[in-house]
Order: sequence, then C-alpha cells, then structure tokens
Amino acid sequence: MVVLFGGLAPQAQAASLGKRSLSRGMSGHDVRVLQDFLTRLGLPTTIDGQYGSGTEDRVRTWEARSSVPVNGRVSKANVRLMRRQLASGVRIQLSVRPSTGGASVQESRPEPSMAGSKATIGADGEAIAPTSAPVAVKRIIAAANQIHDKPYRYGGGHASWVDSGYDCSGSLSYALRGAGLVSSPLNSSGFLTWGSAGDGEWVTVYTNPGHAYMMVAGLRFDTGGARATGTRWGTTPRSPVGGTFTARHPKGL
Repeated sequence: MVVLFGGLAPQAQAASLGKRSLSRGMSGHDVRVLQDFLTRLGLPTTIDGQYGSGTEDRVRTWEARSSVPVNGRVSKANVRLMRRQLASGVRIQLSVRPSTGGASVQESRPEPSMAGSKATIGADGEAIAPTSAPVAVKRIIAAANQIHDKPYRYGGGHASWVDSGYDCSGSLSYALRGAGLVSSPLNSSGFLTWGSAGDGEWVTVYTNPGHAYMMVAGLRFDTGGARATGTRWGTTPRSPVGGTFTARHPKGL
C-alpha cells in the first residue's frame, strides 16, 4: 500500500527542483527548495513546501523582475535561470514603504507606480508607471528599467536576453518580453509586422528597417536618448530625422 503524505506519493515528495513544472496547489520537497531559492534571491517566502498564493505572488514578482513571461508557474527553464542568478549573486529588490512604527516593510509589488495616467522618470533614470496602467504596461516598464542604462551595442540582446549592451530592437524586445509579448528577439524589420497596425492606447512601437523605438505610457524608450542622458527613457518626442516610421502596438494596449 502506498501511503500519501500531504497529498503526494513519496516519489513526488522527494522530487528535485527542476524535475517537474510547479504551479499553485502543488506541494513537495521541490516546492520547499523553490521557496528557499526565492528567499535567497531577495523575495522572502514561507518555506513550508506548499505552493499557495504567497509563493505564487513571489514567483510572479520574480518573473516580472527577470523579464520572463508572467504566469505564476515555474518551468524547468525558470529553475535554470534561478540557479544562474544565485550563482551570480543576484538580489531582486522589493519595493519598500515605511511602516507605522518607522521601520521598513517589504511589499511584493513588482514595480513602483504613482498617481496619474502618464509615466514619469525618477532621479535614477528609471521610469515610474502610473497606477492606472494595465499590469502588462507596468511589466514592460519594469523590464525596460533593468536595461535603461545599458550602453548601445549593435546586435546586442539578439543572441542572448542577458547582454552587456543592447541595440534599438534588442532593447525593445527585452522590455516587451517582460509582459510576454515576444518570445524571441525581433530586429527593427521584424517589428514591421509585429502586433497590430497603428498607435496603441498605452504602448506603440515605431519602426523602420533602420531603427525602432517605443512610446510607453507617455514616455519614449529609445537607445538614442541614452547617448545624451544616460537613460533610454525620455519625455520628448523623437525628431522626424531618420525616415518614416511604421506604428505597431500590442493588441489591447
């Protein structure tokens, strides 16, 4: 007779992290290891072996900050990325707010936001999403913030998502991947047929065979801006110099 413990057969209880995909409602040794990984990466998680709402919330925060599709599930590829992050000493910062007692309290929101309908640029050069923006827009901004100060490098971001520098289309691909809107890097010509035609309400990619940039919640994300200010985020429209651009947008945004 097989005795179940916690709803799992013994072989499932002893499963090593990465041997199976994990999602809410599952439990076992591999869930405990996942919770330990999240905690060590800077996302404190209760280590009880139960994949509940708290663990799912931490996983979604990790996904948004790591620019992988946000779905609350942990794939084998996700585990490999976590292991690389741990080996590199990566720490994922949660947003922090003051508590009533004066100490700081960590929250699980994936990125800061502020009132209004337009994004703004903080003193550190990162964009701050408006609270009214859809979650996908906030995740695009969070991903773009990870590389906002990376130098321009032709071909950067195309051979690997993690790179020392990014070109125009590579940086757009990285940002859009944060919301699961691209599965592989696109070049500027590839964006000509991406998404839907025309301007979007929140996100618009402007592209031609030689260059691509993006407007997100009223801000411009463009490699050209980084050369002058050190951040790819800007508040001014792009000069028409450089030819005619085709507007494309993600459906629903």
